[in-house]
Amino acid sequence: MKTLIAMLAMTAALAGGDERKSGAHFMGASTQAMQRDDTQNPAMLWVGDGAALWTATAGQGKSCAGCHGDATVSMKGVAARYPSFDTHSKRVINLGQRIAQCRQTRQDAPPWKPESRELLALESYVALQSRGMPVAPPGGPEVGLAAARGKAVYFQRMGQLNLSCAQCHDEHWGKRLAGSTIPQGHASAYPIYRLEWQDMGSLQRRLRNCMSGVRAELPPYGAQELVDLEAYLAARAKGMAMESPGVRP
Repeated sequence: MKTLIAMLAMTAALAGGDERKSGAHFMGASTQAMQRDDTQNPAMLWVGDGAALWTATAGQGKSCAGCHGDATVSMKGVAARYPSFDTHSKRVINLGQRIAQCRQTRQDAPPWKPESRELLALESYVALQSRGMPVAPPGGPEVGLAAARGKAVYFQRMGQLNLSCAQCHDEHWGKRLAGSTIPQGHASAYPIYRLEWQDMGSLQRRLRNCMSGVRAELPPYGAQELVDLEAYLAARAKGMAMESPGVRP
């Protein structure tokens, strides 16, 4: 399966070397500047909330810091390794699901709802600790199989428009669609603040947005189909720099 992961990571790096480009490459100069400068990046408001949640107690009086200590040390590189296989649930999960699991099993607190401000804040704070580090999907047969299933979803035509992810992000990147430049679709900056949303959002929110755009049936948040697609995107972006939390148009 390690070989499979390596092969998946080479999808966008064929014929003439690695031509992969971050989504930030396709943004305007002002939006790029907004992402680069933490004093301008609106996502840092969520990061601040996440830092407070890291030390706050919940449930039985436990905090994230109580188990993990200083996040700037213990969480360095963690977000770059998700999705990963979880031995507790026996499935591949993303970072948000791992946080939800910790709240339930370690803090005895109810999990936050998908896309809630609290979950996005804590996920953004954890993800920030991996900024600048390479995307590093874990090995193992379970993650390899999830990435293979996700690859099938990525190339599958769907919806009333009968389009696949690959048709936009592999075949037509750099071209214009509805006034916007099509990026290569590398998911190395999530959670992101999207100017269109005027809000933070997870990778699954963006994937569901795309599926809605081609008029496909939307899987619910947390669906294994979406996690598998995240696993493939991580393999596809292997070695690229983490930008979390990013800004996008």
